[in-house]
Amino acid sequence: MSENDQSVIFDATQAGVAFIRLNRPEVHNALNADLLARMNDILDELRGADGVRVVFIEGTGKSFSAGADLATMRKAADMTHADNLMDAERFAECFHRIATLPMPTIALVNGPAMGGGVGLVAACDIAVASKAAFFSLSEVRLGLIPATISPYVVEAIGPRQAKRYFTTAERFDAEEARRIGLVHIVVDDKDALQNEAERLASEILKNGPKAVHAAKDLINDVMWREIDHHLRQDTAKRIADIRATDEGKEGTQAFLDKRKPTWAE
Repeated sequence: MSENDQSVIFDATQAGVAFIRLNRPEVHNALNADLLARMNDILDELRGADGVRVVFIEGTGKSFSAGADLATMRKAADMTHADNLMDAERFAECFHRIATLPMPTIALVNGPAMGGGVGLVAACDIAVASKAAFFSLSEVRLGLIPATISPYVVEAIGPRQAKRYFTTAERFDAEEARRIGLVHIVVDDKDALQNEAERLASEILKNGPKAVHAAKDLINDVMWREIDHHLRQDTAKRIADIRATDEGKEGTQAFLDKRKPTWAE
């Protein structure tokens, strides 16, 4: 892997704020095998990193990510079906690892996000975009489909909007991305993007780390389920369980004492 060590840059603060930076600005942070391998390694390490409280994903240079690397796509035309399947599974695993991290993930979209780049945004829990950003699910222009990213994009924007943007491949700006649910917050420029990152990190660091993890699990487990007896029992058990934890007791007592809990000091 000739560029594996530098295709993605990772660092974290002592407070537990981690940054994953796609670092192939010369090709608009396009996704290739080396970058995905590096991403997957980092994400695996983060899964067991108790001290990390929030993870930001961003791109260096002018783009967030142009999606699949052109050189990779050229090779795909001559690859066997088995090799193509292996390559696609590498993409699918990366998006899955992002979506299932226990701590919140936040995409900072500084510029264009195309194809798989949109998938990275959708796989994150929160997305902030600058007005310089634009988006396109451009796969059908190449005679392809946005297959591995589709679960995350459809969850973010819904099937109705997906039908439009999967089939037209048209570009849309940050405000449209917010309107359809792909992006939560739109800011003016790169400086404002970093300011918003600091604000969101500050908000998350006020919260119980284990409670944040449990809240993410809660969303995934109750989403689209029928509100029946089993679901009501499950949610009642969850709140009863977390009330009995050291973190739950500390948070409640801190609130009653009108002080900060230990994790926010």
